Amino acid sequence: MPQHTPNTPVCRDCDGFPVVAITTGTRAPDGTRTTLRVTCLTCKGTGHVAPAALVRAGR
Repeated sequence: MPQHTPNTPVCRDCDGFPVVAITTGTRAPDGTRTTLRVTCLTCKGTGHVAPAALVRAGR
C-alpha cells in the first residue's frame, strides 16, 4: 500500500539538495580530501519551503 506524503514545495534556492560537500583542495594525512558540509540557508537543510500563503497567514 503506498504511503501518502503532503505536497511540500521544493526550495527554489537549492532545488531539493539542501546539504552539499565542497572540497577545500587540501588532503588529510591519509590521502583523503578535506571537505566542508554546507546547508541551504533558505530552507535550513530540509529541501522544502512553506507555501507563501501559510507564511503570511501565520502573522
